[in-house]
Amino acid sequence: MNNKLFGNAVVGQSGGPTTAINATLAGVIKGAFEADTIGKIYGMRNGIEGFLEERLSDLSEQFGDASGNLDNEKLDMLVNTPAAALGSCRKKLPDPHTDTAFFENLIDLCRKYNIRYFFYIGGNDSMDTVAKISEYLKTSDYEMYAIGVPKTIDNDLAATDHTPGFGSAAKFIATTMQEIVRDCAVYTVPAVTIVEIMGRDAGWLTASAALANSITGYGPDYVYLPEVPFSLENFFADIRAAMEKKPNIVIAVSEGIRFADGRYVGEGTQSGTEDVFGHKYLGGTGSALEQAVKAEFGCKVRAVELNLPQRCAAHCASLTDLEESLKTGYAAVGAAVAGKNGSMISMERAAGKEYAVKFTAKSLSGIANKVRSVPLDYINESGNNVTEACIDYILPLIQGEPALQYKNGLPVHFVIR
Repeated sequence: MNNKLFGNAVVGQSGGPTTAINATLAGVIKGAFEADTIGKIYGMRNGIEGFLEERLSDLSEQFGDASGNLDNEKLDMLVNTPAAALGSCRKKLPDPHTDTAFFENLIDLCRKYNIRYFFYIGGNDSMDTVAKISEYLKTSDYEMYAIGVPKTIDNDLAATDHTPGFGSAAKFIATTMQEIVRDCAVYTVPAVTIVEIMGRDAGWLTASAALANSITGYGPDYVYLPEVPFSLENFFADIRAAMEKKPNIVIAVSEGIRFADGRYVGEGTQSGTEDVFGHKYLGGTGSALEQAVKAEFGCKVRAVELNLPQRCAAHCASLTDLEESLKTGYAAVGAAVAGKNGSMISMERAAGKEYAVKFTAKSLSGIANKVRSVPLDYINESGNNVTEACIDYILPLIQGEPALQYKNGLPVHFVIR
């Protein structure tokens, strides 16, 4: 391929949305407006599915002012808009070596719209999509650069210090946990509150619940992550120990915690349905533990599932997360223009106490479909909480509050046509 390609760009969003995914989209849009090799920038409606159906939005028109320059006021509003403004999808692409007809059709569409730069914002499964497109391009006579732009609240992507979207989700979880703990502390009746937090294979989100303990002293008594096998016997012993000190116990659990034999704790309450990537739909872990604690202790027990607000609570976003997400999208355009095909933008944390990151492009080889778990030295020896090293890692990512635009008391969001 030539180093410099002239043509149009397309960007899509895939997988579960986040509070910061539109900030990343805004970064791609900003970079495309400034790149002298990019003409129009199109947005895929509902990811690769929408692109294959030619459902595209002209983002150059929607974010350009009367003179064709970038409208920064619209862009700022997009940065502070939760969920995927372009819509999302979960589509698994076939093997580029065996189903060449699929990829030939995709490339034909790129030719039709003169797409030379392909940006896909998403998590592990989305990086798989970019990797497959990049692999097919090696055998194609069509010149195009495909770049993976990371996002996921799960923080489980390999080859990056953290992922855009995680910091805001961590901030919401820590904030909500301290509010729940304060609420539960008003009564003297013995009670156990179990808060279920997202996280299939990696416990980063659940670990962030412990920030409330470190910052305000009002956090969960115990934190259980999927990286450590779960034991009901130890769980009950932990609760008994806590009840000797106070009546109200609050516990944070990951939805993906498993017993030593690999069974999900909430398996009995789950449908068993899987998505196209083979991931089981989780949930119900808190409810399963609620029934177990009620049977063992006979006390008041409630399960709280934080659910969707973890990934869409823009009113509790981290300014650091939004700023880094914007820079991630911007860096993706820079990498593409520089010819970094088949790459993902990665954040590298600087050594030392002063928090700083730099953005680099890394090959998707060895990144797609890999899971980055919470290191064992971030988990205490009892497996029921996190260490100070874990707190030190997460804390810089939740700093700062964005200046939101309000109308009649509610935040204003941007809608892409």
